[in-house]
Amino acid sequence: MGITIPIPEPLASSLESWRASFGDPMAAVVPPHITLITTTPASDWDATVEHVRDVAREQKPFLVRLRSTGSFRPVSPVVFLKLVDGFEECVDLHSKLQAGPLERELEYPFHPHVTVAHDVSEAGMDAAVEELDEFEASFEVRSMGLYEHVPSGLWKLREELHFGQVADGPEAATG
Repeated sequence: MGITIPIPEPLASSLESWRASFGDPMAAVVPPHITLITTTPASDWDATVEHVRDVAREQKPFLVRLRSTGSFRPVSPVVFLKLVDGFEECVDLHSKLQAGPLERELEYPFHPHVTVAHDVSEAGMDAAVEELDEFEASFEVRSMGLYEHVPSGLWKLREELHFGQVADGPEAATG
């Protein structure tokens, strides 16, 4: 299971193009997003989904403002856009989601961001840092996506959870 905040259009398409321009092969496969919960096994899918729905019901929409770049180098070959607004809200949301059935130890401290280059050449990472240094955009976060890691290795959106609302759709009826 994974949980992300989707980046809305037209910003998502712009970020996908930037990511591709830096040589990132995942640009066309992984839509731009902010990860809240990374790959986490769900031993009880129904209880986990209900937990995520409860968190979404209690969450209010908030603003994310992205500005400039940061990097996890040399620890990890990632260049990202920084959240200058919405950072604390994402950390709080992550903390609430990471409780109960999704509780586990993380390899690294949680740091919300939008990846723009991952596992690319040093030149590609340097280009991402330089070309997006003055980047700025903002959007309102009103929902998060609940994904299942399927056997093909891809992620399948199981449910979009709108903040402050009861989930709806076919997946909501099964919980």
